[in-house]
Amino acid sequence: MCAAFPDFRLGNVLATSFTGTLSERHGNPVERIPTPHRLVDWLAVNGLAVDSCTPAQLDLARELRESIHAAATATAIQNALPASAVQVINDCSTQGRAAAILTPGGKRQWRLSTASCVEDALSVIAADAISIIAGERDGRLALCASPSCQAAFFDTSQSRTRKWCDMNTCGNRQKKMRFNANQLKNHRSAD
Repeated sequence: MCAAFPDFRLGNVLATSFTGTLSERHGNPVERIPTPHRLVDWLAVNGLAVDSCTPAQLDLARELRESIHAAATATAIQNALPASAVQVINDCSTQGRAAAILTPGGKRQWRLSTASCVEDALSVIAADAISIIAGERDGRLALCASPSCQAAFFDTSQSRTRKWCDMNTCGNRQKKMRFNANQLKNHRSAD
């Protein structure tokens, strides 16, 4: 992967990892798939390798990403699902021809109809979003507690009380800010 681009933030849930390709939505947004080739890289890292991507396919991917984020956010805060987001997710889900296959190691893997069919890869992501938004998987959708992030993530912790989309980024940033604030407060108290 090209060092000129920010690293991907990977998770265990395909759909919410995909929404994480735009981070810091309420701060200084970081676009992690700024070019068609970068989407190809992200798909490959997530087991959905395609040969190429057009600018129109990148636009479709971003539209799906934002629709998943809108629907996941609505679910997390228990609001009605936005009809336009539902339509985009459903359209992407039905446009692809990907098939689940079982590997010799007993894992599910996705086979795309052709190596260059981004729409097949997007259909897999849309289907994953449908399964988590519909509540078919064990866990809950939540929003990151970081005011600048507020990314949707799928909480599978035992207590379902996770606060951060990623402890290594948002969680550590918030802990560091609290620590620095306490240090400043203690320093002022000592004066």
